[in-house]
Amino acid sequence: MKAVAPWVRTRLRAAPGPALALLVLVLLTSFLAAAFPRAVDAYEGEGLRHEVNAAPADRRVLQFTDEPEDEFAESAESAEGGADDSLQPERMAKAYRQILATLPEPLRVDAGQSAYGVRSVEPVRASDRWLPELEAGLPAFTLSTQAGVAEHSRLLSGRLPRAAGDGATVEGAVTATTAETLRIKVGSTVHAGPIAVRVTGIVQPLRPELGYWSYEPVLRTPALLYTGQPVPVAYWHGALLLDPGSAEALRALEDEPEPYWRIAPDLAGLTIGDLPQLRRTVASVESGPLRTRLRDGISPTLDAGTSLDEVLIGFDDIRAAIGPVVAVAAFGAGSVAVVVLLMAGGLSATRRHQELALLRSRGGSLRGLFGRLLAESVVVALPAAAGGCALALELLPHGRLLPALLASGAVALLACAALPLRAVFTHRTTRLHGGRDDVVRAKPSRRRLVAEVTLLVLAVAAVVTLRRRGTAPGEADELVSAAPVLVGIVAALVLVRLYPLPIRLLALPVARRRGAVGFLSLARAGRSPATTALPLLALLVALTTAAFGGSVLAGVDGARDRAALVSVGADARIAAMDALPKGLAQKVRKVPGVRDVVSLHLEPELDLRDSVTRSVTLVAAEPTAYARLARDTGLGEFAAGRLRQDSGALPALVTPDVAERLGSGEALIGPAGAMLTVRVAGVLTTTPAVPTGDFVLVDAARLPDRAPTALLVSGPDLSAPGLRTAVRSAGGDPTVALRSVERAGFTESPVQSGAERIYTVAAATGAGYAVLALLLSLLQAAPERTALLARLRTMGLTRGQSRRLLILESLPSTVLAAAGGALVGWTAIRLLAPGIDLGRLALAMQDGFATMGPVGLRPDPWSLLLPALAVVVIAAVVSAVQAWVAIRRMTTTELRVGDTR
Repeated sequence: MKAVAPWVRTRLRAAPGPALALLVLVLLTSFLAAAFPRAVDAYEGEGLRHEVNAAPADRRVLQFTDEPEDEFAESAESAEGGADDSLQPERMAKAYRQILATLPEPLRVDAGQSAYGVRSVEPVRASDRWLPELEAGLPAFTLSTQAGVAEHSRLLSGRLPRAAGDGATVEGAVTATTAETLRIKVGSTVHAGPIAVRVTGIVQPLRPELGYWSYEPVLRTPALLYTGQPVPVAYWHGALLLDPGSAEALRALEDEPEPYWRIAPDLAGLTIGDLPQLRRTVASVESGPLRTRLRDGISPTLDAGTSLDEVLIGFDDIRAAIGPVVAVAAFGAGSVAVVVLLMAGGLSATRRHQELALLRSRGGSLRGLFGRLLAESVVVALPAAAGGCALALELLPHGRLLPALLASGAVALLACAALPLRAVFTHRTTRLHGGRDDVVRAKPSRRRLVAEVTLLVLAVAAVVTLRRRGTAPGEADELVSAAPVLVGIVAALVLVRLYPLPIRLLALPVARRRGAVGFLSLARAGRSPATTALPLLALLVALTTAAFGGSVLAGVDGARDRAALVSVGADARIAAMDALPKGLAQKVRKVPGVRDVVSLHLEPELDLRDSVTRSVTLVAAEPTAYARLARDTGLGEFAAGRLRQDSGALPALVTPDVAERLGSGEALIGPAGAMLTVRVAGVLTTTPAVPTGDFVLVDAARLPDRAPTALLVSGPDLSAPGLRTAVRSAGGDPTVALRSVERAGFTESPVQSGAERIYTVAAATGAGYAVLALLLSLLQAAPERTALLARLRTMGLTRGQSRRLLILESLPSTVLAAAGGALVGWTAIRLLAPGIDLGRLALAMQDGFATMGPVGLRPDPWSLLLPALAVVVIAAVVSAVQAWVAIRRMTTTELRVGDTR
C-alpha cells in the first residue's frame, strides 16, 4: 500500500529545527575536516619554497661542468664532422637547450636566472702594477664568458665586449663595483697570465641578489683571497666578463678552461606534494639515469653537482619533526568532533524515543527503522558535508585533493550513521517500559570492560612508545600522536566508573540537612543518564588537548625568548670593534624604558698561552652591575665579591674548559705586551656577554687602560628608535642588536608560523566542540528539567531555589570534568614530555642554538586552569539561563505537555 506522504519529507517538515542544526553542525565539521589537510599542505608548500629561496644561490642551483679534453673533442668531431668546437657559443647553447629539455617535472627551470659559459678554473694573477696591490701581491682574476650579460646588466659606460680577433688580446667588461675597487677604467688593459683583456665597458648588474650573479659572487663584487702560508695574507680577486665568442682564447691558460651550465630552479608552482619526486629527480641528475642521458647527448665527461638535495633533506627533517606535534592537536580536535557528532545522533534518538518505541511495538522492523532514519540523515548530512568540503576547497585552493575528500566523506558517514545506529541499538528489543538508566545504577557490561581494557593498553603503548622514541623525524606514527587523546579517553572512562562514589558520599550528609535544593540537586545528578560518558569524554579530551596545546605554545614561546636572550645577552647590546664613543653609556641611560646599562670590555681572541687554538673571550666588567644582570637574565648567576681583590692575581670566573686549561694556580694570559696574571675563582657555564662560548670574566677596575667595547642594556620596554638615535648621536659605528628583533626572527619560517596557526586553531576547535558537547548534554535533559521545575513550583519552590537547583544539578559532572581535565592534562604532559622536543618547532633552521639542548615540554598553569574554569562557568551560566526561561513559561503549559485533552 502506498504511503500517504513520504516519510523523509514529513519528518523534515514536522521538525525543521533539529534538521537545520544537524546541517550546520555537519557543514562546519566537514569544512574543518577538509580544510585541515589543505592548510597543512599550504603552509608546508610555502615553507618549502621559502627554505629553497632563502638558501644561497650556490646551494640551490644545479651546475653541470665538462672537461674539454681529447675525448670531448673526438665526440664533437664525430658529431659535427669538423675540428673541436666544444667551447663555441653555438655548441654551448645547444647543450644548454638539451639540459633544459631533459629535466622533468617538478624540477622546473627559471631560464631568466640560469646561465652558461666558460670560465678559468683557478684565478689568474695579473701582472699590471697599476692595479691595487695588497700584502699578498697583485689581484687575481676569474675570466668568464657567461652568456646573457647584456640582458642581466645595464651599460654604464663604453660598450659590451665582442668576440676575440686573435688569441693574445680579447675584449672584456667589468661591473661598476669591480671597476671602483680595482681602479679599472674603460680602455684599460689587464694582463691575466698569457691573456690580455682590453676593458671596453662597465656594467651595473640587474637584480644582483638572484642566481645569475649570485652563484659566483665574484662576477659582480671583488673579494679577498688569502694565501695558504702559516700567516695568511690577502689579495684581491675580481672577474673579467668576456664575450662568449672569446672562449677559445681561454685555452691559452695553464689550467684547462671549464665549460659550465648553471640551472636555477623555478619554485613558483612548487608544492609539498612535489617534494618526494623533486628529491628523486635531483638524485637522478647527480648520479642516476638523468645524468647518464645527459652524458649520452652532450659529453661523456659531463658532471653534475648541487646542494639542493641537502636543502630539501633539511626541510624534510624539520617537517617530519614538526608534523607529529601538530598531529597531536589534530587528533584531539578530531576526537572531540567525533564525540559531538555521536552526541547529536544520541540526542535525536533520545528526543524521539517514544516515537521509535511505538513504531517497534506496532511491528516495525529494525531494518525498516534503520532505513528510514538513515534516509532522514542522508538528506541533511550529505549536502552539508559536500558544501563544507566545497567551501574548504574554495578558500584553500592549494593542497592535495584526496585527503580533503576522505576527511569530508568520513564526517558525512559518521553523521549519517550516528542516529540510525543509536536507535537500532536502543530499540533492538521491544519493551513496554524502560528501567532506570542513570549513571549511579548502570552496571557496565563485559563488552564495555573489554573495550576499556583495549583502550587502556593502547594508551599505555602510545605513552611508552613516545617516551622511548620521541618525536624524532620519521619515527612518530599515528599511535604516538594520539597518545594525549588516548590518555584523556582512559581517564574519562575511569571517571565515569568513579562518578557514583562521590555522589553517594555527598548525598549522605546533605540528606540530613534542612532544605530540599541540595538533596534534589544531588539526586538529579545521580539520575543523569548513563550516556553522560560521551559529554564527559568530549570535555576531558578537549581539556587535555587544550592543556597540551597551550603548554606546547608556551614552551615554544619560552624557547624563543631564551634563544633571543642567549643571542643578545640582555634586552639590547651595543658593540664596536674598538672602544665605544665617550659618553655613550650616559646617553643610553637617558633613553625611555632603559632600566640598567652595563659597560664591558671584550677581547674575542684571548691568548691563554697554551697550544690549544679554541677561541676564548676576555670579559671585563664592573662586578656588582654585571652580577645583577646575570641574576636577572639567569645566565650564569654569581656573587660579585668573587671578582674583587685589591692586589695579587686577578680572580677570574671561567668556563669548565678554560678552568682545565689554566689549572688551579696562577696563570699568565694575553698577548706579550699586555699579559695578565689570573687565578680561577669559580666556574660558570654561561654569562650574558658570551652566552655560548669560552670566556674569562674579570673585574674591569683592575684593567683601567682598557676602554669599554660593548654595552648590555636592560629594559623590557626600552625604545628601540630612541636607542638607535642615541647611538648615532654619539658618533662612531657601533652596532645595535635588540632582543625583540632576534625574537621576531625565529618566526620567519612559514613552517613554524603555519604549524603554530594550525595548532592554535585545532586547540580552539577542540574547545569549541567541547562547549558544544556540554550544551548538547544540557539540552538533552532540558525537557525533563523544565517539567520538574513546573511540578516543584506547584509545591512552593521559589524562583531563586529553581535557579540554584539547576545550577547545583549541573555542577557535579562539570566540576568532575574540569578537575579531571586539568589533572589529566597535567599527567599527560608529565608522561609525554620526555619524548617531545619542541626545538624544531621553536627554532626551525636556527642551528646556531644547538647548545641550548632539547626544548622540553612543561605544564603551563594558565592552559591547565583557564579551560577548566571556563567549563564550570559555562555550565553554570547555561543552567541559570535555562532556569530563567523555564520560570517565565506558564506552569500549566509544562504540566500539560503531551496531554491531548
